[in-house]
Amino acid sequence: MKIIIADDHTIVRQGIARLLQESFPFAEVAEAEDTPRLLQLVNEQSWDVIISDISMPPGDSGLDAVKEIRAASPGTAVIVMSMHAPQHYAVRAIRAGASGYLSKDTASKELVQAINYVLSGKKYVTPDVAAILADSVEEQFEDRSIKNLSDRELEVLKLLGRGKTVTDIAKELNLSTNTVSSFRTKILEKMNFLNNMELIKYAVDNKLT
Repeated sequence: MKIIIADDHTIVRQGIARLLQESFPFAEVAEAEDTPRLLQLVNEQSWDVIISDISMPPGDSGLDAVKEIRAASPGTAVIVMSMHAPQHYAVRAIRAGASGYLSKDTASKELVQAINYVLSGKKYVTPDVAAILADSVEEQFEDRSIKNLSDRELEVLKLLGRGKTVTDIAKELNLSTNTVSSFRTKILEKMNFLNNMELIKYAVDNKLT
């Protein structure tokens, strides 16, 4: 098993490394002190698990790193750790593609269990994080209202819901493809859609097509 520990504090990396060596004596463990080093390691070879702080130099870039890791190495599980309260970052981390979320104050007790969970293909979330995620889903659907859209955005939503491509819509509305793409991005953001499939399902379910 190959694991990366990413944290800008040496003492934190060393503490996690000792814990991993006791629980997984045959694991290969590498350390990254910042996001560029973490991404370099990911691009150089394959890893089973990455344990990453959510805030590392340069800036608050832990979540961006998760997205890049998921794109470059979909099979690598990422466990995000944070000193912040779960309600601030847990949902964002999971949506970014993290396989687990831990608070640093409990990480030493739960990390081994979390690693075993994510290696089996499951997501690891504590009961309090699970509750936050459930609330987030409920709020997400409450916020999905076409009232939030402009007339043109609603028009584009309906056409996307019919399965039309950005190019098709651009021709039909006599707009540039960049303009239609911009409308699509705004629709996804305002309606909290993660992708086109969610958008199309919403349009069909709400008889907008």
